[in-house]
Amino acid sequence: MSVPQYQSNPLAPGGSQAAPPRNGLGTAGFVLGLVGLVFSFIPLVGVVAWPLVILGLIFSLLGFSRARRGKATNKGLSIAGIVCSAVGLLMCILWVGVFGKAANDVSREAGREVTVRYEVTGDAPNASIDYTTFGDDGMAMNQEDVSELPWSKELTTKGLLRGGSLTVMTGPEGGSVTCSVSVDGQEAKTSTAQGQFAAASCDGFGE
Repeated sequence: MSVPQYQSNPLAPGGSQAAPPRNGLGTAGFVLGLVGLVFSFIPLVGVVAWPLVILGLIFSLLGFSRARRGKATNKGLSIAGIVCSAVGLLMCILWVGVFGKAANDVSREAGREVTVRYEVTGDAPNASIDYTTFGDDGMAMNQEDVSELPWSKELTTKGLLRGGSLTVMTGPEGGSVTCSVSVDGQEAKTSTAQGQFAAASCDGFGE
């Protein structure tokens, strides 16, 4: 007489099969947080890493909550995702602050009033002077022929200086000339030349 063999019932109580762990949210949160963290350290790119770290933080928190309720088994990965996303988010905030400060500094500098002083000295009996002027329409070049040194001119402008110049050339009689440019009282450029048709150039002082 054979004895009936009983097998364990694969079904959970009530006849329903136990649901497998769902680790997708925690895993996705970790991946997004890690990628966002890497991008957040790169200038400019770090500013646009916002969506990655925010989604990574949300998914990681949801995955952590699911793991605490026993519906997922990747609690450690979810915690790692939370940490990566939080650090990446902090870096994004820092980049916004850095770029915001830089933009404010440029804006403030662009509206600042600047005093530029040109000066030419030397013993040349004749000299030709070319210099940059600043106006609402931008910069313009001017020329003056002088028969007596020293010569000077002071200009006031607003904004950042770019590409300003002062050039002085001696005539056929030769002699020596020295050009100098000061911005807000601080010497920016100086140059000396000597001889016939010799040129002293003080270029690019606003760069």
